[in-house]
Amino acid sequence: MTGHPGICAVVLAAGEGTRLRPLTARVPKALCPVGNVPLLDRALARLAGLGLTEPGQVAVNACYLADQVVAHVGGRAHLSVEPGEPLGTAGGLGNLRDWIDGRGVLVGNADAYLADPHAAPGPDVAALLDGWDGHGVRLLGQPAADPAAPGTFAGHVFTGFSLLPWRLVRDLPPTFGDLVRAVWRPAEAAGALEVVAYPGTFYDTGTPGDYLTANLHAAGDGALVDPGATVTGRVRRAVVGAGAVVHGDVERVVVWPGATVGPHERLRDVIRAGDDLTVPAAAPTPRPGDRR
Repeated sequence: MTGHPGICAVVLAAGEGTRLRPLTARVPKALCPVGNVPLLDRALARLAGLGLTEPGQVAVNACYLADQVVAHVGGRAHLSVEPGEPLGTAGGLGNLRDWIDGRGVLVGNADAYLADPHAAPGPDVAALLDGWDGHGVRLLGQPAADPAAPGTFAGHVFTGFSLLPWRLVRDLPPTFGDLVRAVWRPAEAAGALEVVAYPGTFYDTGTPGDYLTANLHAAGDGALVDPGATVTGRVRRAVVGAGAVVHGDVERVVVWPGATVGPHERLRDVIRAGDDLTVPAAAPTPRPGDRR
C-alpha cells in the first residue's frame, strides 16, 4: 500500500444537508457539484493526493439518500451505510471502529471546499500529518475573525479535516454523537489538541450562499462551462454543468447538470437545478483566508 503507514481516512457523507434544502431533497449534500465536480469526489481526490486511494485505506459513510452515495463511490472506498438516522460525526466513526482497527484516522467533511493556489489537493493539507506523534488531536483551521467566539479552537475556525489517534476512536460507540463534544473539546482541555493553519480558501458549502460562492471561486474570474453543456445565451461568472441548456442570461449562477434555463429567463445569484427548481443564494458566510 502507498500512503501514510498507520493512518486511514474517513470521508463523512451521511448528513442530510438541511440548510441546503430544497437542493438536497433530490441529491445528498456530498454529491452536490462544486465547479462541476461532486463534493465527495473533491474529498476523495484530496485523499488520493496524500496517497490514500484504496478501500483498505479510505472509507465513506452514508445514510441520507445512501443509495446515491453507494452507487457513486462504487469500489473506490470502503462503504459504511448507517441504518435509520445519521449517527453524527462521532457515531459515524464509532460505526467504523472495526475497519479503523488500531490506526490513526484522518477525518474529512465531504462538504468542505478547500482551495490553495500554491498546493495541489492533498499536499495542501499534508501539514496535518507531518511529524504527528500518533497521540494528540490535530484540526485544520484558519484564524477566526473573533478568536474568542464560540466554536473556535485556539482562535481558529475548523476547516473540514481533523486527525485523530486510535486511543480516542476505539471507545466511540456507534450511536449518535459529535466529535466536538466526544473528542475535540476533551482533547483541548487535556492540552492534547493542536490547530494546523490552512493557508488557502475554505467554504463549508452548507448554505446556498456559501455553496454559490464556492462554485464561483472554483470558476475563477470567468465562467466554467462543461463541454457537454449547450449555451446559446449569455453566461457570466457562472458554472454550467454537463448536459445543461442555457438559452437565457445568467450571472453568478450555478446551473446543475441537466438543468435548463429558458430563452426569456434572466437569473442572478441563484442555483438552478432541473427545469423547475431555482434556489436563491443569500450572502455567503464571511470566511477568513478567502483569497478570491
